[in-house]
Amino acid sequence: MSEFDLIGRYFAALGPERPDVALGVGDDCALLEIPAGQALAVSIDTLSAGVHFFPDCDPEHIGHKSLAVGLSDLAAMGAEPAWATLALTLPAADEDWIRAFATGFERLASAHGMRLVGGDTTRGPLSVAVQVHGLVPTGAAIRRSGARPGDAVFVSGTLGDAGLALRRMLAGESVAPELRRRLECPEPRVELGQRLRGVASAMIDLSDGLAGDLGHILRASAVGAVLELDRLPLAHQVADVVAATDDWSLPLASGDDYELCFCVPPAHIPNVERLAEALGLPLTRVGWIRASAGLDLRRPDGGRLTQPARGYDHFPVADDRAD
Repeated sequence: MSEFDLIGRYFAALGPERPDVALGVGDDCALLEIPAGQALAVSIDTLSAGVHFFPDCDPEHIGHKSLAVGLSDLAAMGAEPAWATLALTLPAADEDWIRAFATGFERLASAHGMRLVGGDTTRGPLSVAVQVHGLVPTGAAIRRSGARPGDAVFVSGTLGDAGLALRRMLAGESVAPELRRRLECPEPRVELGQRLRGVASAMIDLSDGLAGDLGHILRASAVGAVLELDRLPLAHQVADVVAATDDWSLPLASGDDYELCFCVPPAHIPNVERLAEALGLPLTRVGWIRASAGLDLRRPDGGRLTQPARGYDHFPVADDRAD
């Protein structure tokens, strides 16, 4: 296939039709109409072979994850998904690979009403960059800077599943299918994010680990926090590793969870409990916000855990300061 055959066959009509797309794939630019009273939320992520996924990963899973990480960012702002653009770098125009990739991307895009409106294809080492665009009522976006002392800290789902899958795959060990799916096909908490508008004071998605990502909220809000480690929601496989090794890095610093961490004023805690029941999704209170800076990690025995390794950083520097 030529580049233009590839685009026309697999990407020109990807995702559902939307009335706010005046012009999509096929011209020099897309033309998009932002509805009155809505702010535009925009995020971009790049996934590279050998860094974000194994080179032999199922291309359908790569298509899914390349969009899921951006949808998770929109969820963290309480935004509704709208449009995406895709820059796809391929070593060759392998039609079977491209078809599977497009299938994974299309399935997730359609599930969230998102239309692919443009992008680029080029030859080179395998890499995928996706820019997502979402809509949120003006003034309603949930930012990192709103946490206040006394707020409860919640997380969705379970923590450390993807990190355990990656650890075992790198060691050549067998991986339970449900753990591998958490690594390769994360489910962004889009509906949860939208329904937390007006409830959560601050929010972030957990891409680099709870300790590091919560640290971003603490710095932006100029507050500190206490986490009670025995409250962390863990799948039994992760809980078994922690119990056997006393290694808390899986739930605190391994990353790729793509759950939401959010802070809630005490008056809104009953709303979170009702929301968990309505969505059928665990929303677990794991700590609270305090005025004094820093992150205090309290062990089940009442002692304190030394700050774990920070979350994943593409360009780490030597720095022993605690968050």
